[in-house]
Amino acid sequence: MAQRNKYKSGHDPLQERKEWQARRQEEVIDPAQPIIDPHHHVWDRESRYLLDELLDDFESGHDIRSSVFLQCNSMIREHGPEAEKPLGETEFVNGIAAMAASGTYGPIRACEGIISFADLRIGAPVESILRRHLEIGGARFRGVRQLSCWDEDTDVKKVIRTPSPRHALAEPKFREGFAKLAPLGLTFDAWLYFHQLDDVVDLARAFPETTIIIDHVGGVLGIGRYANDRAGVFEEWRKMIRKTAGCPNVMIKLGGLGMISCGLGFNKMPVPPSSEELAAAWKPYIDTCIEAFGPERAMFESNFPVDKETCSYRVVWNTFKRLAANYSKDEKAALFHRTAARVYRLQQI
Repeated sequence: MAQRNKYKSGHDPLQERKEWQARRQEEVIDPAQPIIDPHHHVWDRESRYLLDELLDDFESGHDIRSSVFLQCNSMIREHGPEAEKPLGETEFVNGIAAMAASGTYGPIRACEGIISFADLRIGAPVESILRRHLEIGGARFRGVRQLSCWDEDTDVKKVIRTPSPRHALAEPKFREGFAKLAPLGLTFDAWLYFHQLDDVVDLARAFPETTIIIDHVGGVLGIGRYANDRAGVFEEWRKMIRKTAGCPNVMIKLGGLGMISCGLGFNKMPVPPSSEELAAAWKPYIDTCIEAFGPERAMFESNFPVDKETCSYRVVWNTFKRLAANYSKDEKAALFHRTAARVYRLQQI
């Protein structure tokens, strides 16, 4: 019991960040703008981020209508065949989604879409696992995310601890499993670093019928060996983003820039950054992505609670609204909800 609830002993990292975030208060910008948050997590491990905590963020002032849960190895089964253990995540999140859908906790359709893990590296037999996810998640299960982050730098490895081969997306067995997604109507979320985006391009060209969503603006790095070459990293990242955008079946999520791996340093400030400060720092990345992909293939994401390292939920969406200020009403609709609803087959707002 003590191990399971270790954060209750006085060390809950998310609570500590919440207290830090409280030092920055802002009014909500454009509170009538409808939003689908297409990328967040729920978990109960070193900290607690379950339905109550999720709704505390969702109800902090912005008009959040719906959301998509993204794989984070939450509630993986302890027993049973290895390939079936990730089914526990879909079971867990589908329960949270059912709670939200009951209306007991308000009108927000939390976890309306579910992206879990199935190990595509086992090849064609993964089809049976995908079908089990569909049975468990019902109409909510939308696709798979398989981490493929690789970098030789020690500091980068400390941030993403899940080991992955350098070119995981190119492995024959992985592609054998990947081929099972589109026939089942499933998408693939790609989380990897900017210098690996050529692998996404090759994968997208090989499977043009499969929708691929790049997470976190394509994995910008600003720590370790990348810390002193931000301009060089940006130029290489921008080149790869433009190349990847040439694949019409690839979408991109605009967010994740609050992660420690980006190296922007806001998490170390005595007072959390304002949305103006974040918008100024994030603008080159967000503008590049929207210019390359267009609003119909791009969607703002919170990446909470991971991005709590940098700011509160209210501030992150204020930041996105500042960044979208010069876009038309129709373009804003795409960026804030329409692209996410289409890609993940959610209720349109």
